[in-house]
Amino acid sequence: MEERMEQKTRIGSFRWTICALLFFATTINYIDRQVLAILAPLLQKEIGWNEIEYGYIVTAFQAAYAIGLSLFGWFIDRYGTKIGYALSITGWSIAAMAHALATSVFGFGLARFALGLSESGNFPAAIKATAEWFPKKERAFATGIFNSGANIGAVVTPAVVPWLTVTYGWQASFIATGALGFVWLILWYFFYDTPEKRKGVTPEELAHIHSDPAEPPMEKVPWLRLLKYPQAWAFVIGKFLTDPIWWFYLYWLPKFLNKSYGLTLTELGLPLIVIYTMTCVGSIGGGWLSGRFIKRGWTINRARKLVMLICAICVVPIVTASQISDLWLAVLIIGLAAAAHQGWSANLFTTASDMFPKRAVGSIVGLGGTAGSVGAMLFAPFIGYVLEWTGSYFLPFVISGSAYLIALAIFHGLARKMKPVEL
Repeated sequence: MEERMEQKTRIGSFRWTICALLFFATTINYIDRQVLAILAPLLQKEIGWNEIEYGYIVTAFQAAYAIGLSLFGWFIDRYGTKIGYALSITGWSIAAMAHALATSVFGFGLARFALGLSESGNFPAAIKATAEWFPKKERAFATGIFNSGANIGAVVTPAVVPWLTVTYGWQASFIATGALGFVWLILWYFFYDTPEKRKGVTPEELAHIHSDPAEPPMEKVPWLRLLKYPQAWAFVIGKFLTDPIWWFYLYWLPKFLNKSYGLTLTELGLPLIVIYTMTCVGSIGGGWLSGRFIKRGWTINRARKLVMLICAICVVPIVTASQISDLWLAVLIIGLAAAAHQGWSANLFTTASDMFPKRAVGSIVGLGGTAGSVGAMLFAPFIGYVLEWTGSYFLPFVISGSAYLIALAIFHGLARKMKPVEL
């Protein structure tokens, strides 16, 4: 144990400071996008929208997110992570605060569109930064850590937003949470650069970061040309089938708990905190587990896919969620599924840098994110119509429970050995 600690000290640890920055950016990202979901039952009464209109508001975010992901993926590969991330968080902070000005369904839809367009830069930038700062054996764990920021954001929001709303009004919730991004920007400006340029990175840590086999020099590859590789389709289809499930949890869980168990705005906090605290364990644990397998000598292909299979199986019980009368049993089943999603996501994200060179990672993640957003665009209005016509969450939960096994089967069929692409 002492030997390991000494080895880590000799190597250096500045890369984990970068991981912390990515974690806090992702936390802010999810705080800003989840405020609307927490306030949805209240705003539904004040603004007067129905389930279908709420579905359209969600779709406005997803449409912009789909457009922005591909654009930001290209932009980050072209102009660098530091500039791309800064531009993204500046835009989404302004858009988040602009929700306070909305007074109609159209107004909220417009604010959500602006938020989705700018928030789409978060994950391409974070995955790109992870590929720049971590060797492959540490990337899934680092991805799991920063991706858990989504869960922390989802925990903080129901804890803080009800109090802000009751004390200062719902507009204050959007303004206060939106302003957080500008604090992060200051830290990003002073701390982030490529490992070669950043002071504080020891020669030993730099060698550790670049310990993977060297990648051959390559020209910039247009992102559309990447789609000729089956590995790209494996990632894209995996995101298309499973990302919509996470958006379903994020935007409809407060409404589900309100309708099924009569929870008010101030009562929603604890169940949501429990659910999203569980997702932190799934995100970090899923990334850690595959990394552990790789360190034991497993192939990347075997390690990633086994953890993804475990996660896919853990989601299945959610098909029963709408039929459960006990609140806390439902919370535990939904929490398990949400945690499994994040474990799945940490590994699926990492497969992009496993299979593609660093200079193409932003574009691949952008393409996959676009596909996930397109899937969510289709799923959101579908949920709205199902709820408006039937009043039941049964069908959305059944789809949620089966999507991951289907996605893994397709992923394995397209990328049997996860062979790295030679561009």
